[in-house]
Amino acid sequence: MKVFIVGANGQIGRHLTNMLHESSEHQVRAMVRNEEQAETLKRSGVESALANLEGTVEEIAEAAKGCEAIVFTAGSGGNTGDDKTLLVDLDGAAKTIEAAQQAGIKRFIMVSTLQAHNRENWNEAIKPYYVAKHYADKILEASDLIYTIIRPGGLLNEPGTGKITAAENLERGAIPREDVAATVAAALTEERTFGRSFDLLSGETAIAEALKAI
Repeated sequence: MKVFIVGANGQIGRHLTNMLHESSEHQVRAMVRNEEQAETLKRSGVESALANLEGTVEEIAEAAKGCEAIVFTAGSGGNTGDDKTLLVDLDGAAKTIEAAQQAGIKRFIMVSTLQAHNRENWNEAIKPYYVAKHYADKILEASDLIYTIIRPGGLLNEPGTGKITAAENLERGAIPREDVAATVAAALTEERTFGRSFDLLSGETAIAEALKAI
């Protein structure tokens, strides 16, 4: 399966790009915003396409053309204002969903955030981020795409363990970014995750086994 990664230059995106590039099962095309990022990927043998989430739907669709799945793992980052959260985490996601439909790409995985579906559990300090994720997820759920929404907890830069807990509702917790990327990679073809949304934390169950129990 050829996978188009939106947010390939982010921390989860870089893990996922490397995993899929080294995979015998998948190929990868990384969406990046500038030539410098594209050159870095090219030196690693990774195919890239230039597009910007603040650009047009058509631009994203053209960049993704020929791929069979899209993973949205982009984010505006913690150092930007609420305007960028709106433009990237919400409208950028909405544009990417429209682009998938335009390009005839049916499989779509969204990396969201823990409890984005449950307003009562949102962190007040970053409430606009939760709002953006909540409605981006709802747009995806209302589409005709074969979606999976993965809602990871606090993100860690520790090495992955390959073991997770995945369920509809989980308490607060954390997970290495590497394990989030590995969960996305495993979910691409795991039919138990099709049309499903779930919270994701570190746990005691191997990723493939946990996803089969969703």
